Amino acid sequence: MEQAIPSMTLLFSQLGLRSTPQDIDAFIASNRPLSTQVLLADADFWTASQADFLRSEVAEDTAWSVVIERLNATLRAPH
Repeated sequence: MEQAIPSMTLLFSQLGLRSTPQDIDAFIASNRPLSTQVLLADADFWTASQADFLRSEVAEDTAWSVVIERLNATLRAPH
């Protein structure tokens, strides 16, 4: 069985968040800009398990890390 290629929609589902394009846009709009002083996984809007997932996937450089880095960049962009 082939694994799905990680996407923003799949990432939000994996994190237990609503994952429609509108929900993703709303999440990003309500949480940006994320300070450059805060690591993505340390942001206060994650639960402990969400933060652990983000941290471990980036540290292990898994397929998820690409979409996590895209989310990171998007959250740091100005409105």
